[in-house]
Amino acid sequence: MKTFLITTVLVFFHFAATAEIVTKTIEYKHGEVMLEGYLAYDDSIDGKRPGVLVVHEWKGLNEYARIRAEKLAEMGYIAFALDMYGKGIRPETNQEAAKQAGIYRADRQLMRERAKAGLEVLAEHQLCDPDRIAAIGYCFGGGTVLELARSGADIKGVTSFHGNLDTPDPSHAKNIKASVLVLHGAADPHVPDEQIKAFRDEMHSANVDWQMIWYGGAVHSFTNPDSGDDPLQGVAYDARADRRSWNAMKMFFDEIFSQ
Repeated sequence: MKTFLITTVLVFFHFAATAEIVTKTIEYKHGEVMLEGYLAYDDSIDGKRPGVLVVHEWKGLNEYARIRAEKLAEMGYIAFALDMYGKGIRPETNQEAAKQAGIYRADRQLMRERAKAGLEVLAEHQLCDPDRIAAIGYCFGGGTVLELARSGADIKGVTSFHGNLDTPDPSHAKNIKASVLVLHGAADPHVPDEQIKAFRDEMHSANVDWQMIWYGGAVHSFTNPDSGDDPLQGVAYDARADRRSWNAMKMFFDEIFSQ
């Protein structure tokens, strides 16, 4: 069992009814690499509850991923936004982000193991029910949670928001134990049709419990308000697709956590 250390505690109280959302910055390690994740939960809820792992976009663990973790906490889950890159590695430009993301896209085993390190932090938390865990990811993170599923991780489900669908060895889909939900922008130029077809064939051949929802007119990164508002750029926020995809995730969680 890996050990991890809570080094900095940042506690914020959000008053929604009687809910008190507690957030903590947590340091943990993968091998010799120090990582820094973000935990969120509702302190007014007694006992264990389902856990949700959150995997960030290609610019690393930032405010967007932390906000998503807090929203999950408000829903009654314990959420942990992991760190794929390492403490202090937070790319500021697209070029830097592409370089960092490329390390893990080129080494899917490293990607899987780094994600598992974050999963272990969540599963070992005293408030998390280790038998009811899901993972969600955005863009780079969406591809990461699919790789986590392909690794055979013992979790209930994964949800990919506008993530890449490709994998070097589609036969690894036979390891998938989780249900899979893919939320996809129908006009996303970064996920070509051949990648979608290959993913569909991969899921079918392995008899995976999977579903894919397309959002008309939505392009890449459609859930992030910082993505701009011009779909012609291939990356843009779409409030309707954001709302619909979040609701789809909620229904997915209701189903997998009740089994």
